[in-house]
Amino acid sequence: MLQGQRVRKREIMRQPANMCRIYNLILNNMGKRVTVRENRGRNRYDTSEGIITEMHPYVFCVKVEGDFPETSKEVSYSYTDVLIKDVELRF
Repeated sequence: MLQGQRVRKREIMRQPANMCRIYNLILNNMGKRVTVRENRGRNRYDTSEGIITEMHPYVFCVKVEGDFPETSKEVSYSYTDVLIKDVELRF
């Protein structure tokens, strides 16, 4: 830290505005159907449909439905994945 500069705790702990916007967007669409497109690297993408079921401070969960009711699974993604566009959400 440079001499004469004071850093407040609030400034360190504050999240970027984009992260809060993503969190609020997902919160407003909780319980609704969403299409998730995951970037798997090397121009490979996985696309699936599901419902946003849970939200936690750093991750959110999507219940992805398979072809049969027994094949549904719950997948978690971080808000950072959405921010850096590794995961795209379409409502």
